[in-house]
Amino acid sequence: MTGRLKILLVSLLHHSPTPLYAPFLLPHGDFQTARQLCFTLGRKAYWGSLELHHFPDAQAVVRTLSPDDAVICNRPHAAARAAGFFAEKFPGTAMYAVKANPSPELLQILWDNGISHYDVASIAEVRLVRGALADAKLCFMHPVKTAGAIREAYFTHGVKTFSLDTLEELAKIVTATTDAAGEPAQDLALLVRLRVSSEHSELSLAAKFGVDLVDAAELLQATRQHCDALGICFHVGSQAMTPFAYVQALERVRAAIAEAAVTVDIVDVGGGFPSIYPGLDPAPLEDYFQQIHRYFEMLPISYSAELWAEPGRALCAEYSSLIVKVEKRRGDELFINDGAYGALFDAAHVDWRFPVRVLEDDLSGTEQEFAFYGPTCDDADYMKGPFMLPADIQAGDYIEIGMIGAYGAAMATRFNGFGATQAFVVEDEPMASLYRGDRARKASDNVVSLR
Repeated sequence: MTGRLKILLVSLLHHSPTPLYAPFLLPHGDFQTARQLCFTLGRKAYWGSLELHHFPDAQAVVRTLSPDDAVICNRPHAAARAAGFFAEKFPGTAMYAVKANPSPELLQILWDNGISHYDVASIAEVRLVRGALADAKLCFMHPVKTAGAIREAYFTHGVKTFSLDTLEELAKIVTATTDAAGEPAQDLALLVRLRVSSEHSELSLAAKFGVDLVDAAELLQATRQHCDALGICFHVGSQAMTPFAYVQALERVRAAIAEAAVTVDIVDVGGGFPSIYPGLDPAPLEDYFQQIHRYFEMLPISYSAELWAEPGRALCAEYSSLIVKVEKRRGDELFINDGAYGALFDAAHVDWRFPVRVLEDDLSGTEQEFAFYGPTCDDADYMKGPFMLPADIQAGDYIEIGMIGAYGAAMATRFNGFGATQAFVVEDEPMASLYRGDRARKASDNVVSLR
């Protein structure tokens, strides 16, 4: 019908095992009316062939769908806000660490809001990001790669930036990027990964990768001979709770440069930028940026040297939450339908505490501590928490678990036949945020120079 669009289907899903359908006519382009209709009726609508998975909040998802499986709630506006914050306020280039959440939808949101560089750690991530974002700059920052992965990344996907922490890896990169005529690449940016302390972070990344300071000079000097741009990178660990972690690491960078006496073009401070979780309330990110910039400016580096960072968690933690259903209560233990082999990997394996809230209106305000068991047959599918929830919670109740946009859905498996989660867009705010400007300002550490 001219000038009008027909919403083809409205499926009455709530409390109905069999979808019912009814046509609705709306003015052409009246998307807001269509979406409000979905919210008001508690139904699932279709705009032409495009299914609208939008709800105002997690509670609306539960009331509409009464899901038996766990559900992911994505908040594009939260990821867009985080990306804009880093793009505007970090004093250099913010490069998204794809491993934190490789969702193509999320990658597009970050790109649209100013994130143009992507830290990829495998050839699969290279292919994924290049397929999603044709013009993005990809940096292969895993220090141990196969020769085939390096070759494909360089010749097929245009990757010019690689990290390394040994002479053997340097030789591998040089050989793999040499062309068929025997000419070595002239356009490489090679970053030597330096081992630094993770003592100020919740999860250490100090054991696996990085050249020790005593061996760094030789590797920096050798790498300088094979690249157009030489860099130094490091990782202070995940969820760094103080800007001092970066100050300490940058002092180690200073020592390595002084010993090697080479020109450094890039300093990459890696990841570790935190988010907010129960018991983990970091200083404002502006304080991290200020200290990083201050100590970067003190380094003996090229006047045109670039400052990079690799935020992962900080860019995507607020993007998603998880709706789970209580299947059984046993004292202070709740059996839920996601767990150690799903989006709650960190809650089980590193005792990460996520914020939780109940999605029921008829429970008491009195809270107590609970632990969770996931849905699989494995005893290891256990999350000790503690998770604070109403004392009268029972089987059949729903819980929202927040801040699982980082290392949540990305870690999920289909072990034991579980893990078939759906994803919906919700429009409310995440349970906590570093970016809304409504946090009470927490004083940072008194950071002093180690010189």
